Amino acid sequence: MRWYWIDRYIEFESGRYAKAIKNITLAEDHLHDHFPGYPLMPNSLVVEGLAQTGGLLVCEHYQFQVKVVLAKVPKAQFYCEAHPGDSLIYTTTIDYVQRDGAMVTATSHKGDRLQAEMEIVFAHLNGGLGQKILLNPKDLAQTMRVLRVFEVGRAADGSPLVEPAWLSGPGKPEQSRRP
Repeated sequence: MRWYWIDRYIEFESGRYAKAIKNITLAEDHLHDHFPGYPLMPNSLVVEGLAQTGGLLVCEHYQFQVKVVLAKVPKAQFYCEAHPGDSLIYTTTIDYVQRDGAMVTATSHKGDRLQAEMEIVFAHLNGGLGQKILLNPKDLAQTMRVLRVFEVGRAADGSPLVEPAWLSGPGKPEQSRRP
């Protein structure tokens, strides 16, 4: 990912759900253009933040062996605006994972208030179109490290989520192991 629209994960359960936080600050360049004199976080960036939260959840579910991309947003509803000074809590839950894709249900909250809710569908790419512009598995796992997933993450059985062995040492993603 070239731009991060989440600041860190606060909960992460492998194969089930993830929760991340996005703190909106006036220091973000896009707020000065959208809209001058009335800065707000564009809804498209809220979608992207939710997609990043859910996309890394789906990617980790596959032990970083599948390239996951946003395919479509079949349903999206926004209930209020997000402004500088707001903290958005993004929550994504895996609805299903299939051979060629996955779907998550996602919500964004501003405090106790529901800010947005949506369904997000991801496609799995295995070569071909888009292959060269996507991050490799080690880059995705490193992103999860930076966003503190391994500090708060839990495996499906409730045990702490463990970084893939190949992330911190020599080796290739194919040598990954689960606890």
